[in-house]
Amino acid sequence: MVARVRTVAFQGIDVVPIDVQVQIAPGMPAFSLVGLPDKAIGESRERVRASLAALGLALPPRRITINLSPADLAKEGSHYDLPIALALMTAIGVLPADALEGYVVLGELALDGAITRVAGVLPTAVHAAADGRGVICPASCGGEAAWGGFDHVDAANEDDEAAARRATRCGEVLAAPSLLALINHLKGAQVLSPPTATLRGEETRYPDLADIKGQETAKRALEVAAAGGHNLLMIGPPGAGKSMLAARLPGLLPPLEPDEALEVSMIASLAGELGDGRLTRRRPFRDPHHSATLQALVGGGLRARPGEASLAHNGVLFLDELPEFARSALESLRQPMETGRISVARANAHVTFPARFQLVAAMNPCRCGDIDEPTRACGRAPRCGADYQGRISGPLYDRIDLVIEVPPVSPADLTLPPPAESSTDVAARVAAARAIQRGRGTRCNAEVDGEALAQVATPDADGRALLSTAVERLKLSARGYHRVLRVARTLADLDGCDAVRRLHVAEALSWRRPQPRAALAA
Repeated sequence: MVARVRTVAFQGIDVVPIDVQVQIAPGMPAFSLVGLPDKAIGESRERVRASLAALGLALPPRRITINLSPADLAKEGSHYDLPIALALMTAIGVLPADALEGYVVLGELALDGAITRVAGVLPTAVHAAADGRGVICPASCGGEAAWGGFDHVDAANEDDEAAARRATRCGEVLAAPSLLALINHLKGAQVLSPPTATLRGEETRYPDLADIKGQETAKRALEVAAAGGHNLLMIGPPGAGKSMLAARLPGLLPPLEPDEALEVSMIASLAGELGDGRLTRRRPFRDPHHSATLQALVGGGLRARPGEASLAHNGVLFLDELPEFARSALESLRQPMETGRISVARANAHVTFPARFQLVAAMNPCRCGDIDEPTRACGRAPRCGADYQGRISGPLYDRIDLVIEVPPVSPADLTLPPPAESSTDVAARVAAARAIQRGRGTRCNAEVDGEALAQVATPDADGRALLSTAVERLKLSARGYHRVLRVARTLADLDGCDAVRRLHVAEALSWRRPQPRAALAA
């Protein structure tokens, strides 16, 4: 007899069903794991032995073979512990043969039989819902699994007894704290309480725009970027407030829609960052240090995990000190900025992660930051600034919608009272503009392209004339032309205008700063 338990493997954000097969046969005592397991799975035999021993169970002195099917797919992770242990207990008769039918199982075992947290429970629950199955997972992940959105099936419509039995388990989440509690539940000796799906409390208070004195132009650009989801680059000397402005952007953004929140949480679950399993409607804000590697930004590595760009999906990726990032890491962002996804191709993995993020970056005008300061003139100007800004390639620069100069704050501005307009006021205008965009069937203007862009963002006659002249004089690329149209559409939405007018085109062009010569030559 071969005992079988269903579990999963992860390829990017995709979930692949895995069949754990256990056979106990006559022969010399042995415990073999086959099916391309990694080191963590190979070590599961010791964790499983110890967990069974904690229950007073011992494996029979026979030849035990465990196969992870399909055998040609590499498996990794500690979440195979629980399905292996349950399949073994089915094979030795501790559990009925049909006890685990209709469930997807994952969890790591401690040596005392406790079931501990693993990554990827939420995408597993969503996959199980689509397959008409329940989920068995650690108690600490029960809140995650409860968000799977299971649809219950009418057992009376099933063709046979096994299918009907599976239908009754469709949508059930068994979140067990230990192996003993799970066995008692499956045998009817006790009942595990079903977990509840909860939202994380949104008590987080973001820094307020009212704390920033001066920088009215930068605040306007921040509002436009938030309203349309546009990429933004701030250039200014140290201490001008670039990082302060970026930190206030999350407070201006509207909350995630339910489907967006589920996508974001699935990525966080795969990365093991979902915490207590409660979902949130706050948009992600990721700000990696400039020492981040290419794999840290776009994902990959030995186990092909999502990177910062994917963890910023449906949110903001803030890169401070932009030229200090490795050139290869920055160039790797060009494709996801256009497509909204990252395809990681490695020798042992070929996976795709969603990465529809809003890029916000900040940089000094030169390495020392004093090139525009008359009292502290840079000794290598203007070459210093051209070389430093030239680290940003032309193609990457062309993908940035808004480029603004952030001048140093004057002493007169510092003595002024706090501004009357707060983040709440600006966020209300941003929410109104986003509502207009959703009414047109788009998430935000930054994602509108092709025929849809021509329909909603074509300027009036005066605006078209101005744009044609600007394209000629500023040498805008086709991409730059369309990005100006998107920003102009956002400005019209903020004004509550149905049509894009000349003044909207003019302001959008004012944010389109020409590339430095060194960047053009890159």
